[in-house]
Amino acid sequence: MSDLTNVDFDNMTAAQFEDYLPDLFASGDGKVSTDPRFTKFLASNPDCAALVNDLEAIAEHAKSLFEPTEEPSEAVWSGIASKLSQQEPDEDGPLPQSAE
Repeated sequence: MSDLTNVDFDNMTAAQFEDYLPDLFASGDGKVSTDPRFTKFLASNPDCAALVNDLEAIAEHAKSLFEPTEEPSEAVWSGIASKLSQQEPDEDGPLPQSAE
């Protein structure tokens, strides 16, 4: 990860900004476009601003892929509880595995 403490974000080139992008996304909250350090740079570099907006949209969509869309039904939980109650744990080992 790059050390971003001494970077002059207002006067860097677009290529330098692109080099820092992975670290900027990894070290922040994923919202480079709202980071005040980049206000001036992004305002004067519309291509970089568009790239940031695209990457933020992709990152947001990717996060949503890992969010559950619905909780398992009560029938699923009841089935799990029923299966667990049928199997008594052995004091010296793990629960027995059922043959499938």
